[in-house]
Amino acid sequence: MVVLAASIISKSGKALVSRQFVDMSRIRIEGLLAAFPKLVGSGKQHTYVETENVRYVYQPIEALYLLLITNKQSNILEDLDTLRLLSKLVPEYAPSLDEEGVCKAAFELLFAFIEAISLGNKENVTVAQVKQYCEMESNEEKLHKLVMQSKINETRDAMRRKVTEIEKSKTDRGKPDKGGFGPLRTPNSFSDMGIRGGGPGGDPIFGDMDSFTHKAKGRPSAPAPAPASASAKVPGGMKLSKGQKTSQFLESLKAEGEVILEDTQSSATQSRSSYIPPSDPITVTIEEKLNVTVKRDGGVSNFDIQGTLALQVLNDTDGFIQLQIENQDLPGLNFKTHPNTNKELFNSQQIVGAKDPNRPFPSGQNETPLVKWRIQDLNESSLPLAVNCWPSVSGNETYVNIEYEASEMFDLHNVVISIPLPTLRDAPGVTQIDGEWKYDSRNSLLEWSIILIDQSNRSGSLEFTVPAADPSIFFPISIGFSASNTFSDLKVTAIRPLREGGPPKFSQRNRLVTANFQVVLRLARLFPHLIKALCQECLARLRCEYTCSAIPESPRGKGKNEVEC
Repeated sequence: MVVLAASIISKSGKALVSRQFVDMSRIRIEGLLAAFPKLVGSGKQHTYVETENVRYVYQPIEALYLLLITNKQSNILEDLDTLRLLSKLVPEYAPSLDEEGVCKAAFELLFAFIEAISLGNKENVTVAQVKQYCEMESNEEKLHKLVMQSKINETRDAMRRKVTEIEKSKTDRGKPDKGGFGPLRTPNSFSDMGIRGGGPGGDPIFGDMDSFTHKAKGRPSAPAPAPASASAKVPGGMKLSKGQKTSQFLESLKAEGEVILEDTQSSATQSRSSYIPPSDPITVTIEEKLNVTVKRDGGVSNFDIQGTLALQVLNDTDGFIQLQIENQDLPGLNFKTHPNTNKELFNSQQIVGAKDPNRPFPSGQNETPLVKWRIQDLNESSLPLAVNCWPSVSGNETYVNIEYEASEMFDLHNVVISIPLPTLRDAPGVTQIDGEWKYDSRNSLLEWSIILIDQSNRSGSLEFTVPAADPSIFFPISIGFSASNTFSDLKVTAIRPLREGGPPKFSQRNRLVTANFQVVLRLARLFPHLIKALCQECLARLRCEYTCSAIPESPRGKGKNEVEC
């Protein structure tokens, strides 16, 4: 019982749509279809016509024929059932039951025929199921579209606020607009002294900070946030220059259909944050970056927080200011200030001001870092997010259970937990999840994403299965997220003008992002054979914080062997 072909032809035998389910040459199928109109009148049955080799099962559709070509051994009842299903599918996809309508929906009809017939046999499906299979609806796609629409709305609101601010500024000053917030450069600025931060070549002000900054060995440090520039870039092929009108930018947004604020890498080491052009004359950005390495069995081998307070002043006349700051008193919190700031004033009163009050802070579209700090001596209880992984092998499968617990201190946004997987032919079988997941087959990663972790979902779990594999394959686990508050809780409480006039309007942006957050195995468990192979002379020179049962007790008798690695 085999359907050779399913076709839609005109009364004259012209093939409009035809899908073959067995190997047939084009000449043969065109000959069979062209011969059908001549046989319709001689057939005794109004639903099928037989020839020496094949059987035609057909149904008129206005000026067309819906036709099945089968072999003579095929079950006529099965063929009629298949014909009825196809006759219901054709009106669902064709806008009109004529040649023009069928040709417009040719590909949709072919896909529907493929879903209804497999290898010449009818599938046990309904019209609704065929439509669902052809549409291929995806929850991830729906979520992505909602997120993109939300970002478009946020950008539109930001641009409207900027238009309002520009109009207000023009009214107050009584001067014509000259195309944006171009920086007014004076010789008495920090820029003339060769100390402007945020440039692509690094920060010459804090050039001695290399010894102060901790980076995990063997892994690149997370890139710094893109500085504000004279032309705000919107990923997706659009660029807003200084002379471009805001209305044109909004129209470009509509034409593009989506705005990607920041790419999310598979390693989940970058934060997902957006740049919104400043609408206030002064903007303060406070950012902290996490470098964390957590052991699988508990304990933290590295917990380092590096923070930066950066200032952006749009107009040079607003640069004659001082910043009053306050922060939470934390153990291990160390500050470093810009060389051109008054260190005594900062240490005594926590006021950030220039050494020379006659020189303004740099103005323009670039941010200038004024204060940097580092927080150490924190323990595992201070982690914003704890992730536990429990792989277990049972028979020919490995069951992996992962759970997270978030701290009450932070609401985490755009959380992505990336779990390494063995090389797989198919995606892992996810049986339970709180959130969404995606399989990256190129990098063999399972990405578990949660858009927001707040009071409603401080804990969650993921369970999936893969073929039997070594439990160490699932490590290290990389974690990425962002938050709107920081560990130090540093903030600017007031801005003091150094010249006549009231305090200028300012805005603050606080964010906590992950530079490198991983859950790792103990090194000794990963490479026991390498440790056993090390000679005693090499072992005597090495120092490591990991324990290993393969190496004898240290001669000094301490709880941890000092000759392990």
